[in-house]
Amino acid sequence: MALIGRLFVILFAVLAACLVAGMIVVGAVLFPEFSDLGAGPVDPGALNIVLGFGFIFVSGFALLPAMIVVLITEAFYIRGALTYAVGGGIVGLACYLGLIPFDPATLHFEGIVRRHLEIMTGAGIVAGIVYWMIAGHNAGAWRRPPRPLQPPPPLPSQSRPPT
Repeated sequence: MALIGRLFVILFAVLAACLVAGMIVVGAVLFPEFSDLGAGPVDPGALNIVLGFGFIFVSGFALLPAMIVVLITEAFYIRGALTYAVGGGIVGLACYLGLIPFDPATLHFEGIVRRHLEIMTGAGIVAGIVYWMIAGHNAGAWRRPPRPLQPPPPLPSQSRPPT
């Protein structure tokens, strides 16, 4: 039963981390447009649609690498925040490099944009921290059997029962 509850916590934490990473990616990519004061206010409906697509993009590309990190940390009881931050950074890096053309003849990625690489890696780091705050700090705890309840201490011999 504890495993089923843990799976729901992991699923919620992954979705929350993907939402935060999507918000960071969308905010960082759209920041030059946000900084232009002549453009006027941003339409909230359009921003919500863009954030939704950012969430779908990040969760679609990051799901498999993130699940690998989650399985490793759950299997080995790894609970350090730095581990999740590094794992999230690696997942963000892998997601970005997965979208860039790779030339196997020269073993070189073609067309890496440094700013986009930094955005994806930073979003992965923050997503790893968000996951750690929700589910990572208890990694592997579902394996421990619950502690048996101890009986209450005996009543003193001079006491009388309540009337």
